[in-house]
Amino acid sequence: MGKEASAMVARRSTSRRDWRRWWWWLLPLACCFVCWVASSAATVAPAAGVAVTSLPGFDGPLPFSLETGYVEVNESTGVRLFYYFVQSEKDPDVDPLLLWLSGGPGCSSLSGLTHEIGPFQFAAKRYYSGGLPKIIYQPETWTKVSNIIFVDSPVGAGFSYAATQEGSKTSDTKTVKQLVIFLRKVTRC
Repeated sequence: MGKEASAMVARRSTSRRDWRRWWWWLLPLACCFVCWVASSAATVAPAAGVAVTSLPGFDGPLPFSLETGYVEVNESTGVRLFYYFVQSEKDPDVDPLLLWLSGGPGCSSLSGLTHEIGPFQFAAKRYYSGGLPKIIYQPETWTKVSNIIFVDSPVGAGFSYAATQEGSKTSDTKTVKQLVIFLRKVTRC
């Protein structure tokens, strides 16, 4: 009986380790699936955002549609995720929706908007001399072919915040759940 019990415990602990190994693959896959479904099944219409038509340091009105705002993803803890939404410059109703999350945790998606795939960037100077930095239009932007939502996630990254101490506690599971709620609210599906 002792050998059977040890074999049973060994099988059970092996299956737990197998599940943990698969969990790290399933979590990102689930996020990708949610993003794909959200982009193909719904129109993008961020709620409660503010249209931004000009930026300090940019000459003239913006040549693209930019909206920013907060989406509450947990009422009881007051978790609100901040986003930047840039509408596709080609055909917003047909072009896909891209969700951009910067690495971190703790890095604002503003870095992706201004230094990576967004429609503008800071003018490169060898040394910053103070004052207002100049912003220039980036013609090689992904917004030429897609709508992009840049999200400050997890809570505490960038401008995203929680109204309570409990809401400030993060985990991969909480972050994914909050992003699913965010996408459902933003895409209204």
